[in-house]
Amino acid sequence: MALRSFVKISAVTNLSDARYCAGMYVNLIGFDLEEKSKNFTSSQKFNEITGWLSGVDFVAEFESTHPEKILTLVQEYNGINFIETKEEIYLRMLVNSSFGIILKKELSTEEDLDDLIAKAQFFKDFGVVLHLVSNSLDLDSSIIEKLKTLASSVDVLLGFGIEPDTIGEIIEDTGIKGIALEGGEEIKPGLKDFDQLAEILEVLEIEE
Repeated sequence: MALRSFVKISAVTNLSDARYCAGMYVNLIGFDLEEKSKNFTSSQKFNEITGWLSGVDFVAEFESTHPEKILTLVQEYNGINFIETKEEIYLRMLVNSSFGIILKKELSTEEDLDDLIAKAQFFKDFGVVLHLVSNSLDLDSSIIEKLKTLASSVDVLLGFGIEPDTIGEIIEDTGIKGIALEGGEEIKPGLKDFDQLAEILEVLEIEE
C-alpha cells in the first residue's frame, strides 16, 4: 500500500494518530515543540510515540522560537529529520544545519503568493520546502495558477482547500509536492475520530 502524493501530518499529539498515519505510509509526521503551544509535545512523550513507528520522517514544528534554541532543543528528540518554522527571517540560520527545513507560511491575500514566487530562487537554492496555509483564500483558478508557478521552482505542501473530491485534480493541476493535514486530540486515550483525516488519505491510497 502507498499514497499517490507526498503527505505531511502536522501537530500530532498522540500514538493513535501517529500509528494510523505511519500505517497509511505518510511521509512526514510533525510534532509541535513550541513550549507555550497547546499541542506541545515533550521529548519524553515524543520518544515514547516515535518508538512505535518506522518508515516515516519526523518534523519538529516551531512558531517563533529562535534558531539557537531550536537547534539545542531538538537534540533531546531522537530521530528528528526536519525543522519547520513560521519565521522567514530565521531561515538563513537554519539552512546550514543537518536538518531539512520547512517554512510554514500563512497566506492572507494573493499578493502573499506573489511574494513567495519572487523569492522562489532563494527557497530553491537552500532546499526550503514551503508549507502553505490560509483561512481566507479559496483555490480558484487564479490561486491554482500561482501555485503552479511557485511549485515549478520550489517544493510546496498545500495545507488549505483540501477536499476529498478535488484534491487529486489540484495536485495534478498545480504540480505541488504534496499536502499537509492536521492531527488532532484524542477523545480519550487510544480512541480517535479519524473520519476527516482518513477520508483524504483513503482518496490518495493506491490499491495494490
